[in-house]
Amino acid sequence: MTTTSNIRMLSIRVALTMMAICAALILHGQEPTTSSLDSIGLVEVVVTHRSASTNRMGGPVDATRINRQELFKAACCNLGESFTTNPSVDVNYSDAATGARQIKLLGLSGTYVQMLAENIPNWRVTAIPYALGYVPGPWMKSIMVSKGASSVRNGYESITGQIDVEFLKPEDEQGATINLYGNSDGKVEANADANLHLNSRLNTELLAHYEHSFSDMDKNHDGFMDKPRVKQFNAHNRWDWLGDRYIFHGGISLLDEDRQSGQTAMDGGMAGHRYEIGLRTHRYEGYMKHAFFLNQQRGTNIALMASASLHKLDAHYGHKRYNVDEKIAYAQLMFETNFSPMHNLSAGLSINHDNPDGHVTLQQQDAGIGYRDRRETTSGMYAQYTFNSTDRVIVMAGMRVDHSSLHGTFFTPRLHFKYSPTSNLSWRISTGKGYRTTQALAQFNNLLASGRRLIIDDLKQEAAWNSGMSLSLTQPVHGRLLKVNLEYYYTHFINQTVVDYDTSPDVIHITNLSGKSYSHTFQVDVSYPILQGLELTAAYRLNDVRTTYNGRLLEKPLTSRYKGLLTASYRTPLGIWQVDVTLQLNGGGRMPTPYVTDDGTLSWPERFHAFEQLNVQVTRWFRHFSIYVGGENLTGRRQHHPIIAAEQPWSERFDPTLVWGPVGGAMGYAGIRINIGRTL
Repeated sequence: MTTTSNIRMLSIRVALTMMAICAALILHGQEPTTSSLDSIGLVEVVVTHRSASTNRMGGPVDATRINRQELFKAACCNLGESFTTNPSVDVNYSDAATGARQIKLLGLSGTYVQMLAENIPNWRVTAIPYALGYVPGPWMKSIMVSKGASSVRNGYESITGQIDVEFLKPEDEQGATINLYGNSDGKVEANADANLHLNSRLNTELLAHYEHSFSDMDKNHDGFMDKPRVKQFNAHNRWDWLGDRYIFHGGISLLDEDRQSGQTAMDGGMAGHRYEIGLRTHRYEGYMKHAFFLNQQRGTNIALMASASLHKLDAHYGHKRYNVDEKIAYAQLMFETNFSPMHNLSAGLSINHDNPDGHVTLQQQDAGIGYRDRRETTSGMYAQYTFNSTDRVIVMAGMRVDHSSLHGTFFTPRLHFKYSPTSNLSWRISTGKGYRTTQALAQFNNLLASGRRLIIDDLKQEAAWNSGMSLSLTQPVHGRLLKVNLEYYYTHFINQTVVDYDTSPDVIHITNLSGKSYSHTFQVDVSYPILQGLELTAAYRLNDVRTTYNGRLLEKPLTSRYKGLLTASYRTPLGIWQVDVTLQLNGGGRMPTPYVTDDGTLSWPERFHAFEQLNVQVTRWFRHFSIYVGGENLTGRRQHHPIIAAEQPWSERFDPTLVWGPVGGAMGYAGIRINIGRTL
C-alpha cells in the first residue's frame, strides 16, 4: 500500500472513530435518568430565556451581530467557516492550490471589507489571503457585520462594510472549555480556552489552537491536492483590569503555520520534479486598550488603543519565491461625551504604519520585476456627531481628514440616518466614501501560484462611494415574531485596483481602473418560528457587479449573480437536541474570457452554472459538554476542473486561480465541546 493510501485510510479511520464515539455518547445520553432531572430543568430555563442567535443592532448603521448560539449551528472551525448560515456574507476559495479564501460582501471582494478585532483594524496586507484561517471559531464570542460606509472612528478603509470579531473575554465565567474536531478530509483540531479571575478586578485568559490536515486527497484526479496540508499552532493570552474609572485590556498572540500543496507524489513523480507550493508563516501580535472615565453621568471618557504585528512569510510557488517581513503598527486616541441625552460627540486622532518588506525571486523575467510594495504611514483625525431622539430619529454624521505618505491628504465624509415611525419598523439610509492602498504583491501573493505572467502597474489609491438603504420590520403573527428585512446598496468606484484576467490568456494584469466600476446589491430575508423551537430563515440576494476591462464594461468574473438561502434550526423543548439544516443556491456567473486551445475548443466555458450546497448538523447537549455530528456540501457539488492545464504545471496556461465554487466534495465531521468548571 502506498504512503498516499495509508494517509487516506488513516484520515478516514480518524473521522469514523470520532463519529462512532460521538454516536455512542449520544445514544448513552438519549434517555435521561431520574437523577439528571434537575440538570435538565436547568437546561430548560436556559432555553426559555436564551437570546436570539442573530440580532439586528438598533443604531443608525445597518449592522447584525452573529452570536455564539449562531456559530454553534455549524462546525465553525475558523472565521472563514462562520458565515454558513449568514445570507449577507459569502466565503469562497481564491484559488484551488493554496487554500486562500476571501470574503465577499455586497458582491465585492473582501479587500473592501474592513476587518476589525474588537474595534482595532487587523489582518491587513500580507495576511489578507489566509486571514480567515487565522481566527479559530471556538475563540469567538460574536461577529458584528456592518454593511455600507461605517463609522469614521475606525478609519477610512471600510467601503462595503466592516466585520468586527469579538473574542471570549477574560472577565467571562471562570473555567475552561475544550473543543475536539475531526473530519473525513483528514483534518483534526484541538481548541481550548481558560479564564482565571485573580481578584475582583484583574482577570486573565488563555486561548490555544492546534490543527493538522494530513491528507493529500485528489478527488477529481487532476494530480493536484484538493486542499493543502495545513499544520497550525495559535495561542493568545489576554488580560484585563476593571476599575471604577479606569479599564485596561491587553494581550499578545503568536501563530505558526505550515501550508503545503501542489502535485501529489503519485502524479508528480519524485520530489524536485513536482509542482509544489509551500508557505511558512510566523505571526506575532500585541494590543492594548486604556479607557479613562471622566464623567460617567455624561459618558465622558478618553480611550487609547494601540496594536502592532510582525508577519513573516516564506513562500514558494513552483520555482517562484516570495519572502516578506511585514511590520504594522496602529494607534488611536479617542474622546467621547454626551452633551445631553440627545447629543453625542466623538473625536480622535489616529496613526497607521504599514511596512510590507517583500521580495520576489524568479527564474525568468516575470512577475513583480520593477514593482515593489511600498511602506506607508497615515495619520489622521476625525469628528463624529450623533443626534438621537429617543431612538425614533437618529442621525450620525462624521468626517475624517487623513494624510498618507504615499497619497497625500484626503477627506472621508460619512452620513447615517435612521427613522423608526413605530417600534417595529425601522428605515435606514447611509452614504459615505472609503479609500484603500493596494500592496499588490502582499495582497495577491496567492496569484503567484498561476503560470501566467503577473504584471503590476503603478497603482493609485482606491476610492469609492457607497450608498444604501434598508427597511426592517418585526411583526407578531399568530403569537410569534415575523422578521423581514429589505435592503439595497450601490457602490461606485472612482479609482480601483483591477485584476484583469480577460485581456490576455497568458497574463494576469493588476492595473488601475480605466472606465466604470460599480456594484448593485438587493437582498430580502425573512425569519419566522413556525413551531415551538423551530425557526426558518429564507433569503435571496441579487448582485450586479461590473468593471471595465481593457475598454469593455463586463460582469465581474467568478461572481455569482444571485444567492438563495434557506435555514432551519430546531431545538427540543428541554434543549437536549438541536438540528440545523442550511441549503444554499449560488447563482451562475461569468468566467474570464476563454482562449481557443490547439484542438479548436474553448479552454473553459464562458459561464459557470448555478450550484447548491446542503449542510446538516445534529447536536446533543449535556450539562457540561455537547457533541455534534454533521456534514458539509452533502449535495457533493464541486468544480470538477478548478485547475486549468493541470497536466502542464510549468506552462503559462497553468492556472489554479479561476475558482467559482467548492473544490472538494461532501465532507463529514464530528466533534465534542467539554466545559470544565462552567456550564454551556
